[in-house]
Amino acid sequence: MEKEKRGKMTFEEALKRLEGLIEKMEGGELSLNESLENFQEGMELARHCRQILTEAEYRVEILLQDGELTEFKEAEEL
Repeated sequence: MEKEKRGKMTFEEALKRLEGLIEKMEGGELSLNESLENFQEGMELARHCRQILTEAEYRVEILLQDGELTEFKEAEEL
């Protein structure tokens, strides 16, 4: 999956795609090359999900500190 498309995925979409890849890999019917490609995409999706969760955690911390949501900077900008 292209990085640009993955970057626009919601957490839920990325997680669903990741779960689908895991099911395919656990099925044991993929070639070695297909398994490696799925593994690579899965790792990229996992990183994407982790980034979304980190950003959400940061927003929650801001809310807990100030009691209101202020301008949010993306994790890449931090």
